[in-house]
Amino acid sequence: MPEGFSVDRGSTTDRALLLKFLHRSYREFYPETGFEHLQATLDNYLTGDTPLWWVRNQSGIAVGCLWMGITIDQISGDRHSHIFLLYVIPEYRRQGIGSTLMQTAENYAKEQGDRQITLQVFCTNHTAQNFYQHLNYSPHSILMSKPLT
Repeated sequence: MPEGFSVDRGSTTDRALLLKFLHRSYREFYPETGFEHLQATLDNYLTGDTPLWWVRNQSGIAVGCLWMGITIDQISGDRHSHIFLLYVIPEYRRQGIGSTLMQTAENYAKEQGDRQITLQVFCTNHTAQNFYQHLNYSPHSILMSKPLT
């Protein structure tokens, strides 16, 4: 962990702060969208079984977030950890916070007996793709969509 920061385990009581981080994350790439549906995402998926961590600066302000869940690999049938959100506030990036959160995710997954971690990253988020590839993550599948208008 970079000097001057700490990692704290969050809980379901952090719902409002997690919602704020979700909004910030999505608005970086889609600023014109309101994302009102993210509250429903939290209502459906934030539970005591979906661990949450915060990185805080010396003032105790959250500057980074990791929210995880579980999923089933559709090929092997194995349970594994899935990263719902990894977000570091832009002015705190490139200081090792994201790497620390990813190590936290990997340690947690290993403790659960998982053999892999998955995550999704937007096709337009080349910085995040490069970050994950630097940590030895590689594409496993492609999420495709088609507007039905």
